[in-house]
Amino acid sequence: MKQKYILIDTLNLYYRVRHTASRQASIDDKLGMSIHQIFMSANLAIRTIGQADHIIFAIDGRQNWRKEFYKPYKRQRADARQKRSEAEVEEDNLFFETLNNLYDFLRNSTNCSVIEQETAEADDVIARWIKLHPNDDHVIISSDSDFQQLVSENVKIFNGITKELITLDGYFDERNKPVVDKKTKGHKILKDPNWLLFEKCMRGDKSDNVFSAYPGVRTNGTKNKVGLIEAFADKDKKGYSWNNIQLHRWMDHDNKEHKVLDDYNRNVTLIDLDAQPQDIKDSVDLTIINTLLIDVYKHIAPSKVTFKFMKFCNTHDLVNLAKYSDNVIKWLSKPYKGEIVNVNN
Repeated sequence: MKQKYILIDTLNLYYRVRHTASRQASIDDKLGMSIHQIFMSANLAIRTIGQADHIIFAIDGRQNWRKEFYKPYKRQRADARQKRSEAEVEEDNLFFETLNNLYDFLRNSTNCSVIEQETAEADDVIARWIKLHPNDDHVIISSDSDFQQLVSENVKIFNGITKELITLDGYFDERNKPVVDKKTKGHKILKDPNWLLFEKCMRGDKSDNVFSAYPGVRTNGTKNKVGLIEAFADKDKKGYSWNNIQLHRWMDHDNKEHKVLDDYNRNVTLIDLDAQPQDIKDSVDLTIINTLLIDVYKHIAPSKVTFKFMKFCNTHDLVNLAKYSDNVIKWLSKPYKGEIVNVNN
Protein backbone atom coordinates (compact mmCIF):
# COMPACT_ATOMS: atom_id res chain seq x y z
CA MET A 1 0.00 0.00 0.00
CA LYS A 2 1.28 3.47 -0.91
CA GLN A 3 2.60 5.36 2.10
CA LYS A 4 2.96 9.08 2.85
CA TYR A 5 6.12 10.00 4.73
CA ILE A 6 7.23 13.22 6.37
CA LEU A 7 11.02 13.66 6.40
CA ILE A 8 12.29 16.24 8.88
CA ASP A 9 15.63 17.99 8.33
CA THR A 10 16.06 18.15 12.09
CA LEU A 11 19.10 20.40 12.55
CA ASN A 12 17.83 22.83 9.93
CA LEU A 13 14.68 23.48 11.97
CA TYR A 14 16.37 23.32 15.36
CA TYR A 15 19.07 25.90 14.67
CA ARG A 16 17.08 28.11 12.29
CA VAL A 17 14.95 29.37 15.17
CA ARG A 18 18.03 30.01 17.28
CA HIS A 19 19.52 32.29 14.65
CA THR A 20 16.28 34.19 14.06
CA ALA A 21 15.26 34.61 17.71
CA SER A 22 15.30 38.03 19.29
CA ARG A 23 18.61 39.07 20.83
CA GLN A 24 16.71 39.71 24.04
CA ALA A 25 15.49 36.09 24.18
CA SER A 26 17.00 34.03 27.00
CA ILE A 27 18.78 30.74 26.34
CA ASP A 28 15.81 28.87 27.83
CA ASP A 29 13.45 30.70 25.49
CA LYS A 30 15.63 29.85 22.48
CA LEU A 31 15.81 26.19 23.44
CA GLY A 32 12.07 26.00 23.95
CA MET A 33 11.30 27.76 20.68
CA SER A 34 13.68 25.48 18.76
CA ILE A 35 11.99 22.30 19.97
CA HIS A 36 8.55 23.87 19.58
CA GLN A 37 9.36 24.75 15.94
CA ILE A 38 10.21 21.15 15.07
CA PHE A 39 6.97 19.71 16.42
CA MET A 40 4.74 22.51 15.16
CA SER A 41 6.28 22.38 11.67
CA ALA A 42 5.29 18.72 11.49
CA ASN A 43 1.79 19.60 12.76
CA LEU A 44 1.40 22.32 10.13
CA ALA A 45 2.71 20.08 7.36
CA ILE A 46 0.22 17.35 8.27
CA ARG A 47 -2.61 19.88 8.43
CA THR A 48 -1.61 21.10 4.95
CA ILE A 49 -1.14 17.74 3.21
CA GLY A 50 -3.43 15.51 5.24
CA GLN A 51 -2.39 12.68 7.52
CA ALA A 52 1.04 11.06 7.20
CA ASP A 53 1.75 7.35 7.69
CA HIS A 54 5.17 7.74 9.32
CA ILE A 55 7.59 10.47 10.40
CA ILE A 56 11.36 10.33 9.86
CA PHE A 57 13.85 12.56 11.66
CA ALA A 58 17.02 12.84 9.56
CA ILE A 59 20.17 13.74 11.49
CA ASP A 60 23.58 15.00 10.34
CA GLY A 61 26.45 12.64 11.14
CA ARG A 62 29.41 13.98 13.10
CA GLN A 63 31.92 13.15 10.36
CA ASN A 64 31.07 14.76 7.04
CA TRP A 65 32.28 12.97 3.90
CA ARG A 66 32.04 16.22 1.93
CA LYS A 67 34.69 17.85 4.14
CA GLU A 68 37.09 15.04 3.24
CA PHE A 69 36.20 15.23 -0.45
CA TYR A 70 36.53 19.04 -0.61
CA LYS A 71 38.52 20.67 2.19
CA PRO A 72 36.93 24.15 1.95
CA TYR A 73 33.43 22.68 2.46
CA LYS A 74 31.74 24.62 5.30
CA ARG A 75 35.19 25.70 6.53
CA GLN A 76 33.86 29.14 7.43
CA ARG A 77 31.62 27.53 10.05
CA ALA A 78 34.58 25.77 11.67
CA ASP A 79 36.52 29.05 11.65
CA ALA A 80 33.58 30.81 13.34
CA ARG A 81 33.47 28.16 16.07
CA GLN A 82 37.11 28.84 16.88
CA LYS A 83 36.26 32.49 17.61
CA ARG A 84 33.40 31.83 20.06
CA SER A 85 33.29 33.50 23.44
CA GLU A 86 32.89 31.49 26.65
CA ALA A 87 29.22 32.43 26.76
CA GLU A 88 28.71 31.28 23.17
CA VAL A 89 30.47 27.97 23.88
CA GLU A 90 28.23 27.43 26.90
CA GLU A 91 25.13 28.21 24.84
CA ASP A 92 26.26 25.80 22.11
CA ASN A 93 26.75 23.06 24.70
CA LEU A 94 23.25 23.62 26.10
CA PHE A 95 21.76 23.46 22.62
CA PHE A 96 23.66 20.26 21.88
CA GLU A 97 22.63 18.68 25.19
CA THR A 98 18.96 19.53 24.63
CA LEU A 99 19.13 18.22 21.08
CA ASN A 100 20.49 14.90 22.33
CA ASN A 101 17.63 14.74 24.84
CA LEU A 102 15.21 15.25 21.95
CA TYR A 103 16.87 12.44 19.96
CA ASP A 104 16.69 10.09 22.96
CA PHE A 105 13.00 10.85 23.40
CA LEU A 106 12.21 10.29 19.73
CA ARG A 107 14.21 7.04 19.55
CA ASN A 108 13.05 5.48 22.78
CA SER A 109 9.56 6.87 23.41
CA THR A 110 7.93 7.23 19.98
CA ASN A 111 7.36 5.18 16.83
CA CYS A 112 9.13 7.72 14.62
CA SER A 113 12.32 6.73 12.82
CA VAL A 114 15.48 8.63 13.78
CA ILE A 115 18.18 8.05 11.17
CA GLU A 116 21.82 9.10 11.48
CA GLN A 117 24.74 7.83 9.43
CA GLU A 118 28.02 8.99 10.95
CA THR A 119 29.66 10.29 7.74
CA ALA A 120 26.55 11.64 5.96
CA GLU A 121 24.39 14.73 6.19
CA ALA A 122 20.63 14.77 6.75
CA ASP A 123 20.31 15.71 3.06
CA ASP A 124 21.87 12.37 2.12
CA VAL A 125 19.59 10.45 4.48
CA ILE A 126 16.48 12.13 3.08
CA ALA A 127 17.55 11.64 -0.55
CA ARG A 128 18.35 7.98 -0.01
CA TRP A 129 15.08 7.38 1.91
CA ILE A 130 13.18 8.70 -1.10
CA LYS A 131 15.29 6.57 -3.42
CA LEU A 132 14.48 3.47 -1.35
CA HIS A 133 10.76 4.32 -1.37
CA PRO A 134 10.12 5.43 -4.98
CA ASN A 135 6.47 4.37 -5.01
CA ASP A 136 5.50 6.42 -1.96
CA ASP A 137 4.76 10.10 -1.32
CA HIS A 138 7.23 12.26 0.61
CA VAL A 139 7.11 15.69 2.22
CA ILE A 140 10.45 17.17 3.31
CA ILE A 141 10.28 19.68 6.15
CA SER A 142 13.17 22.11 5.71
CA SER A 143 14.02 25.67 4.72
CA ASP A 144 17.12 24.46 2.82
CA SER A 145 16.86 25.27 -0.90
CA ASP A 146 19.12 22.28 -1.71
CA PHE A 147 16.05 20.05 -1.50
CA GLN A 148 14.34 21.81 -4.41
CA GLN A 149 16.26 19.50 -6.76
CA LEU A 150 14.23 16.57 -5.34
CA VAL A 151 10.77 18.04 -5.96
CA SER A 152 8.77 15.75 -8.24
CA GLU A 153 5.29 14.26 -8.57
CA ASN A 154 5.75 12.39 -5.31
CA VAL A 155 8.12 14.74 -3.43
CA LYS A 156 7.13 18.08 -1.90
CA ILE A 157 8.83 20.48 0.52
CA PHE A 158 7.20 22.17 3.49
CA ASN A 159 9.13 25.18 4.72
CA GLY A 160 8.46 25.24 8.44
CA ILE A 161 9.69 28.83 8.72
CA THR A 162 7.62 30.46 5.94
CA LYS A 163 4.83 27.84 6.26
CA GLU A 164 4.84 27.25 2.50
CA LEU A 165 4.36 23.99 0.62
CA ILE A 166 6.56 23.75 -2.49
CA THR A 167 5.37 21.48 -5.29
CA LEU A 168 5.80 21.13 -9.06
CA ASP A 169 2.58 23.15 -9.34
CA GLY A 170 4.02 26.05 -7.34
CA TYR A 171 4.06 27.44 -3.81
CA PHE A 172 1.03 27.13 -1.51
CA ASP A 173 0.37 28.52 1.97
CA GLU A 174 -0.82 26.53 4.97
CA ARG A 175 -4.43 26.89 3.75
CA ASN A 176 -3.46 25.45 0.35
CA LYS A 177 -3.93 28.86 -1.28
CA PRO A 178 -1.41 29.88 -4.00
CA VAL A 179 1.42 32.06 -2.72
CA VAL A 180 1.73 35.34 -4.61
CA ASP A 181 5.10 36.09 -6.18
CA LYS A 182 6.19 39.57 -5.04
CA LYS A 183 7.83 40.27 -8.42
CA THR A 184 5.30 38.92 -10.92
CA LYS A 185 2.21 39.37 -8.69
CA GLY A 186 1.09 35.97 -9.97
CA HIS A 187 1.26 32.48 -8.48
CA LYS A 188 4.79 31.80 -7.21
CA ILE A 189 6.18 28.95 -9.31
CA LEU A 190 9.14 26.66 -8.68
CA LYS A 191 11.68 26.68 -11.49
CA ASP A 192 12.55 23.38 -13.16
CA PRO A 193 14.34 21.37 -10.43
CA ASN A 194 16.85 20.07 -13.01
CA TRP A 195 17.73 23.64 -13.98
CA LEU A 196 18.05 24.71 -10.32
CA LEU A 197 20.46 21.83 -9.71
CA PHE A 198 22.53 22.62 -12.83
CA GLU A 199 22.69 26.32 -11.96
CA LYS A 200 23.82 25.63 -8.39
CA CYS A 201 26.48 23.17 -9.56
CA MET A 202 27.79 25.85 -11.92
CA ARG A 203 27.57 28.80 -9.54
CA GLY A 204 28.51 26.93 -6.37
CA ASP A 205 26.97 27.44 -2.95
CA LYS A 206 28.32 30.35 -0.93
CA SER A 207 26.56 29.23 2.27
CA ASP A 208 28.48 25.92 2.15
CA ASN A 209 31.72 27.50 0.85
CA VAL A 210 31.47 25.63 -2.46
CA PHE A 211 33.19 27.77 -5.08
CA SER A 212 31.78 28.55 -8.51
CA ALA A 213 32.86 26.36 -11.43
CA TYR A 214 32.75 29.42 -13.71
CA PRO A 215 32.89 32.74 -11.82
CA GLY A 216 30.91 35.50 -13.51
CA VAL A 217 29.23 33.28 -16.08
CA ARG A 218 26.05 34.83 -17.51
CA THR A 219 22.67 33.16 -17.17
CA ASN A 220 21.55 34.32 -20.62
CA GLY A 221 23.99 34.18 -23.48
CA THR A 222 24.71 36.97 -25.93
CA LYS A 223 25.39 37.00 -29.64
CA ASN A 224 29.06 36.28 -29.01
CA LYS A 225 28.98 34.39 -25.71
CA VAL A 226 27.21 31.25 -24.54
CA GLY A 227 25.29 31.44 -21.25
CA LEU A 228 24.06 28.86 -18.73
CA ILE A 229 20.62 28.60 -20.31
CA GLU A 230 22.11 27.58 -23.66
CA ALA A 231 24.51 25.12 -21.99
CA PHE A 232 21.67 23.57 -19.98
CA ALA A 233 19.57 23.11 -23.12
CA ASP A 234 22.56 21.33 -24.69
CA LYS A 235 23.33 19.23 -21.58
CA ASP A 236 22.13 15.90 -22.97
CA LYS A 237 23.56 16.26 -26.48
CA LYS A 238 26.88 17.69 -25.26
CA GLY A 239 27.16 19.88 -28.33
CA TYR A 240 28.69 23.29 -29.00
CA SER A 241 27.00 25.26 -26.21
CA TRP A 242 27.78 22.67 -23.57
CA ASN A 243 31.42 22.33 -24.56
CA ASN A 244 31.86 26.08 -25.01
CA ILE A 245 31.02 26.51 -21.32
CA GLN A 246 32.57 23.37 -19.84
CA LEU A 247 35.90 23.47 -21.65
CA HIS A 248 36.52 27.10 -20.72
CA ARG A 249 39.55 27.74 -18.49
CA TRP A 250 40.07 30.53 -15.94
CA MET A 251 42.70 31.64 -13.41
CA ASP A 252 41.98 32.11 -9.71
CA HIS A 253 43.54 34.69 -7.34
CA ASP A 254 46.43 32.29 -6.63
CA ASN A 255 47.19 32.15 -10.35
CA LYS A 256 45.98 28.54 -10.51
CA GLU A 257 44.27 27.45 -13.72
CA HIS A 258 40.83 25.82 -13.56
CA LYS A 259 38.86 23.97 -16.22
CA VAL A 260 35.15 24.57 -15.75
CA LEU A 261 34.21 20.92 -16.35
CA ASP A 262 36.51 19.71 -13.56
CA ASP A 263 35.07 22.15 -11.01
CA TYR A 264 31.53 21.50 -12.24
CA ASN A 265 31.96 17.74 -11.72
CA ARG A 266 33.36 18.44 -8.24
CA ASN A 267 30.29 20.54 -7.44
CA VAL A 268 27.96 17.87 -8.81
CA THR A 269 29.42 15.40 -6.31
CA LEU A 270 28.97 17.91 -3.47
CA ILE A 271 25.53 19.26 -4.39
CA ASP A 272 23.62 16.69 -6.47
CA LEU A 273 21.78 14.48 -3.97
CA ASP A 274 21.86 11.59 -6.42
CA ALA A 275 25.59 11.84 -7.13
CA GLN A 276 27.21 10.89 -3.83
CA PRO A 277 30.08 8.36 -3.99
CA GLN A 278 28.69 4.83 -4.13
CA ASP A 279 30.18 3.87 -0.77
CA ILE A 280 28.30 6.76 0.86
CA LYS A 281 25.05 5.69 -0.79
CA ASP A 282 25.62 2.11 0.38
CA SER A 283 26.41 3.21 3.95
CA VAL A 284 23.33 5.43 4.20
CA ASP A 285 21.11 2.73 2.70
CA LEU A 286 22.42 0.18 5.19
CA THR A 287 21.81 2.58 8.08
CA ILE A 288 18.23 3.18 6.93
CA ILE A 289 17.58 -0.54 6.56
CA ASN A 290 19.08 -1.40 9.95
CA THR A 291 17.11 1.38 11.65
CA LEU A 292 13.87 0.16 10.12
CA LEU A 293 14.58 -3.43 11.13
CA ILE A 294 14.45 -2.20 14.71
CA ASP A 295 11.61 0.29 14.21
CA VAL A 296 9.29 -2.21 12.55
CA TYR A 297 9.12 -4.14 15.84
CA LYS A 298 9.08 -1.13 18.19
CA HIS A 299 5.33 -0.39 18.23
CA ILE A 300 5.12 1.73 21.38
CA ALA A 301 1.51 2.05 22.54
CA PRO A 302 -0.09 5.52 22.11
CA SER A 303 -0.78 5.67 25.86
CA LYS A 304 2.94 5.25 26.60
CA VAL A 305 3.85 7.80 23.90
CA THR A 306 1.42 10.23 25.55
CA PHE A 307 2.97 9.75 28.98
CA LYS A 308 6.52 10.16 27.68
CA PHE A 309 5.62 13.18 25.56
CA MET A 310 3.99 15.02 28.46
CA LYS A 311 6.99 14.19 30.63
CA PHE A 312 9.33 15.53 27.92
CA CYS A 313 7.29 18.76 27.68
CA ASN A 314 7.36 19.16 31.44
CA THR A 315 11.13 18.60 31.61
CA HIS A 316 11.80 21.27 28.99
CA ASP A 317 9.02 23.63 30.11
CA LEU A 318 7.18 23.31 26.79
CA VAL A 319 3.84 24.53 28.07
CA ASN A 320 2.53 25.74 24.70
CA LEU A 321 3.60 22.57 22.91
CA ALA A 322 1.80 20.42 25.48
CA LYS A 323 -1.45 22.13 24.46
CA TYR A 324 -1.16 20.44 21.08
CA SER A 325 -0.47 17.01 22.54
CA ASP A 326 -3.46 15.30 20.90
CA ASN A 327 -2.27 16.22 17.40
CA VAL A 328 1.40 15.55 18.08
CA ILE A 329 0.83 12.16 19.67
CA LYS A 330 -1.10 10.96 16.63
CA TRP A 331 1.98 11.17 14.42
CA LEU A 332 4.49 10.27 17.11
CA SER A 333 2.61 6.98 17.52
CA LYS A 334 2.58 5.87 13.88
CA PRO A 335 5.00 2.98 13.23
CA TYR A 336 6.74 2.22 9.94
CA LYS A 337 4.66 -0.10 7.75
CA GLY A 338 6.31 0.51 4.41
CA GLU A 339 8.48 -1.47 2.04
CA ILE A 340 12.02 -0.81 0.86
CA VAL A 341 12.80 -1.22 -2.83
CA ASN A 342 15.43 0.17 -5.17
CA VAL A 343 18.40 -0.90 -3.03
CA ASN A 344 21.86 -0.20 -4.56
CA ASN A 345 20.44 2.22 -7.12
